[in-house]
Formats: sequence, C-alpha cells, structure tokens
Amino acid sequence: MPDLSLVPPAFGYILAAVFGAIIGSFLNVVIHRVPLEESIVFPNSRCPSCGAVIAFYDNIPVVSWMLLGAKCRGCKERISFRYPAVELLTAAMFVAVAWHVGPSAALPFDLIFVSAVLALIFIDAEHMILPNVITYPGMVFAVVARIAIPYLTGTLHFDDLPWLSQGMFAGMPVWVTSLAGAVIGALIGGGSLWLMGWTWEKLRGIEAMGLGDVKMMFMVGAYVGWRLTILTIFVGVLTGSIVGVALMARQRDGNMQMLLPFGIFLGLGSIASLLFGTQLVEWYAGQFR
Repeated sequence: MPDLSLVPPAFGYILAAVFGAIIGSFLNVVIHRVPLEESIVFPNSRCPSCGAVIAFYDNIPVVSWMLLGAKCRGCKERISFRYPAVELLTAAMFVAVAWHVGPSAALPFDLIFVSAVLALIFIDAEHMILPNVITYPGMVFAVVARIAIPYLTGTLHFDDLPWLSQGMFAGMPVWVTSLAGAVIGALIGGGSLWLMGWTWEKLRGIEAMGLGDVKMMFMVGAYVGWRLTILTIFVGVLTGSIVGVALMARQRDGNMQMLLPFGIFLGLGSIASLLFGTQLVEWYAGQFR
C-alpha cells in the first residue's frame, strides 16, 4: 500500500469530495435504473424525458446541472434536484468518511458501504423498495470486508472486535473473530427486525416490517457489528418516529407505513453509527461505570 500519510489532509479531502461527486453521479443511474430493472451500464446516460444521449460535458456532477439551468439541453424538460442533491450528499459523505477513517486500507471499504446505503435510501424514498440486487451483494461484501480489513490494516478496525477479542473469542485469529462478529451483527440486525415484524403481524394481522428492511439490516449488521447495529436501529426508530409524529400532526389520515419507508431511517442510522457510533456507545456506557 502507498504511504497515504504523506498526502496533505486538505488535498485528501478535496480529492474525496471530487471522487464522491463522481460516484454520486453513478448512484443517480443506480437509483433511476435499478427499480426499473434496467442495466446500470448500458445504454449511456440519457434524458428520461426525451431519451437524448447526455454528452460528457453535460454530465459533470453538480456543475452541468447548474449551467443547464436544471433543464435538459434538448427537450428543456426540468431535471430533478435529486440529481445534484445525491452528488453533493455523496461528496459530503466521502469527506466525512475520509476524516473518520483517515489514510487507511479500510477507507475504500467504508466508502463502498456508504455508497450502497445512500443508494438504498434514495430508492426507498422514491419507490419504497430495497432491491435485492443491492442488499444481497451487500451481505457478501460485508463478509469479505470483515475478513479483509483486519488483515490489510493489522488493527481491530471494527467497533465490536475489541470486545469480542477479550471475550469468548480470545486467542482466536482476528479474521475468525471478525467473521463471527459479522454473523452476530447480521443476526441482531436482520433477525431482530424480522422477529418484530413477525410478532406484530401475528398480533395485529398487519404487515409491519418489509423483508427489504430485514435484508438491509443483515447487510448493515454484518458490516458494522452488533453494538453499532443496535444503535442503528435505535436511531432509525427515533428519527422515524419524530418524522412520523410531525406528519401525523399535519394530516389525520393516510397510511403512515407507506408514507415513511423505514429503510430511509435505517440508512441514516447506519451512516451515523459508522461515523460517530463508537464514541456514542462509549459515552453511554461510561454513564454506568
């Protein structure tokens, strides 16, 4: 691995922002095409209204949207603000992850994880689905990352590894401990949501938890570990409840389950947990010592 510590921090953050905006442009393709079951590779980017191929100079993240006045060059149909929003948000998240992880071999893995979660958030917001083509490979990616990162970095990178290494897995190879942490996190994440949904459906006869949310939390739990998975669910429930109460205050009818796709809040919770979760958990645990 190159010595990334020699790169000036400011330059690294700028590079992360630019790269994040480019990945955000790709995520826009994923968000648009995956729910339609279209290829994310072919054909080239096209205007969803007139079908005209978008030239490379009209496909520069954020900049092209502003220069075009948020309109297609050909048909003049308005281009949704979602496109630059995704690009800007991805750029910001890449900077935040780069600041959190630093120059480490773990950085590309965390960036991929955040990218997948962002795609799920926006797809769930627009279509109220969490596609298997993202969550299933995400589970496999999480397992690979849990084995590879400790080997590449030589550190207990994941939040749950110090705890597991001192407990029942003391003396085991770090990759075995990390893999066990992935299994435990996945079971707590996806398993707890499945159990809650199953229990609610049996008691009330109403489906309360989609399997997409369960699969998403299998992916998240396998990657971040059991402690941050619990925090992810807590943040998701809390933020979802706040938004739900605010919406119910504005309207007295409507299906809140349909209005509030839970994957949005689980995704926000998982990113927050990745960036700040360890500090929050340690602070909370410190209140009882």
